[in-house]
Amino acid sequence: MKPNNLLSSLITYVVMVILVVCAVLPFVWMLSTSLKQQEYILSATPQLIPDPISFDSYTQLAERIDLTRVIFNSVFVAILGTVGQVVVAAMAAYAFSRMTWRGRDSIFLIYLSTMMIPAVVLVIPQFILVRSFGWMNSYMALIIPSLFSAFGTFLLRQSFKTIPKDFEEAAFVDGANHFVIFWRIDLPLVKPALATLAVFAFMGLWNSYLWPLFVARRDEMMTLPVVLATLQAGPRALTEWNMIMAGAIITVLPILLIYMVAQRWFVQGFVSSGIKG
Repeated sequence: MKPNNLLSSLITYVVMVILVVCAVLPFVWMLSTSLKQQEYILSATPQLIPDPISFDSYTQLAERIDLTRVIFNSVFVAILGTVGQVVVAAMAAYAFSRMTWRGRDSIFLIYLSTMMIPAVVLVIPQFILVRSFGWMNSYMALIIPSLFSAFGTFLLRQSFKTIPKDFEEAAFVDGANHFVIFWRIDLPLVKPALATLAVFAFMGLWNSYLWPLFVARRDEMMTLPVVLATLQAGPRALTEWNMIMAGAIITVLPILLIYMVAQRWFVQGFVSSGIKG
């Protein structure tokens, strides 16, 4: 290898290592803090490796809150919301990309323009609507507003447009209808985009704080981010960071596991969605 190429490769690897360390260090410190006892957290000399290692923060967290119920709420809302959002976005994307009807492109542009509206602006109108339906403190209030995603429709529409129409024309000749084509031909061909949308949807629902704070005020309906926020002021107004970091670890682990499992489809979904517009 030439000296110039060797130096360039060395600089590239050094920069990559620095970026990886900067990305991983907050998670390592979060795990370290969750394994420390309260008196060692604010010590003058920071310790990356806890000494001694203690799991008291996890047991205290389980005693302080109904952890089983809270995790069930978060998992239930995230899974059902993700499945619903993927299904609704896939059906809308198929209608906008593979079916021909009057005003299709204009309606799609109007629907797409809703992405320009900040989500926080929609909280009050959605809250009034949910309250008028009598859905307060229910799973319907936590799940149904999340089923409609302009971003998900756009992402899947771009993927559907990459599929050659020859498949559909042959299916129509054999007597298939739009639902059969959607379910058995087009949908299996856009699995990477579906996985990408599923990851984004699950992350958004799992980490959602503002909307559950408005519509789930009873303890038995609270999700994990909302409950963790109540731990900010502990006894004597002292924030118990080890307990908060323990809750943060529990919050982050499902996201990491899902991303690791769906990483291959996640990357393929982004690549394929930009092939044809």
